[in-house]
Amino acid sequence: MTSAEKKSQERPRETFGMAAYGGQGWSQRQREHSAEIGDLWAACGINSEWAPLRSVLMHRPGAEIAPSAADHNAIQMLAPLDLGRAQAEHDAMAQAYRDQGVEVHYVAPAGESKPNQMFCADLAVMTPQGAILARPASTVRAGEERQVARRLADLGMPILRTLTGTATFEGADLMWLTPEAVIIGRGLRTNQQAIDQIAAVLAETGVKTHAFDMPYGTMHFMGMVRIVDRNLAIAWPRRTPHAAVMTLLENGYEVAFAPNEEELKQNHAFNIVTLGPRRIMMVAGNPVTQAFYEGLGIETVVVDAHELGKAAGAAGCLTGVLRRDRV
Repeated sequence: MTSAEKKSQERPRETFGMAAYGGQGWSQRQREHSAEIGDLWAACGINSEWAPLRSVLMHRPGAEIAPSAADHNAIQMLAPLDLGRAQAEHDAMAQAYRDQGVEVHYVAPAGESKPNQMFCADLAVMTPQGAILARPASTVRAGEERQVARRLADLGMPILRTLTGTATFEGADLMWLTPEAVIIGRGLRTNQQAIDQIAAVLAETGVKTHAFDMPYGTMHFMGMVRIVDRNLAIAWPRRTPHAAVMTLLENGYEVAFAPNEEELKQNHAFNIVTLGPRRIMMVAGNPVTQAFYEGLGIETVVVDAHELGKAAGAAGCLTGVLRRDRV
């Protein structure tokens, strides 16, 4: 090495004015975080429940559901599951999304999965700025959110907030009412500490949070209200909180009440995913409810979820929404 080369590799005696210290060559970051979504960060986020669906997160059930055969109640399932049938239904549902032009990502956990990992709707909720990571309320599900956090990072999607303290929250308890407001259910899975933290982070971007108490013995707010268009919501009669219905009406929604409670209870007729304005994915075998949806001008894409339903969830619960068109 020549003396000139050695000299070029030496640290300068004077660093003031160099790019590293803000001098010539420094380039200041100017754009807001939201402007970097879809550029520095992967395209993601939602600000409605009804705009066209573009990408989802799912987890194909595996050997982790085997404990359902011994004691399904201990892992919060309704009955033992047949793994082969559950996987076949899950594969068909994922393909139905692809057939509708929706990109499907899988959690693909590192290491052993927990029995309920497949219920991706519970494990995060998307905002226009990135994900709010869930903190499931049950010890059976504690830690599932770690796998989703890792996968979101792998996909290049930002995590806006991780809940702390004694907050518990599951994503199926929160829905976008308008681009400026969300509704959230307070109950078994989501507590006030979580609502306070979520409301604070959303308020930073000008989004208001409306919280409602849910009836005792219910699971998620998703099981009471589903929004299927900019001006149409479906509700479960005698279960949806009065204040929640009034808030929907005050924000320009028509609220239609599902007519057949037996189909809602026994075959997950209400466990739907909105694919786009008045277009949904729903569970097969619900003729009365399907006719009700179609009577409202809603196009239905039907999938089988009989076996998966034994785990206490169906299409809506199994689907983590990652991206919709912005409204």
